[in-house]
Amino acid sequence: NAFYNTVVKRNSFYVTSIFVTAFAFNIGFDVGVSRVWDNVNAGKQWKDIRDKYATPADEE
Repeated sequence: NAFYNTVVKRNSFYVTSIFVTAFAFNIGFDVGVSRVWDNVNAGKQWKDIRDKYATPADEE
């Protein structure tokens, strides 16, 4: 009953809370998946091996 009275009773607040929750979930999910991906592929990504293969731009 308290959830209904606070969130669902007013449509504007209900829709706003859905969008805010979806936005927060999107950011959290993206950060979480990126961390898992980086941990699983540690040492295999370009950011990890760049120093071995890239040459500085000012050296010619």
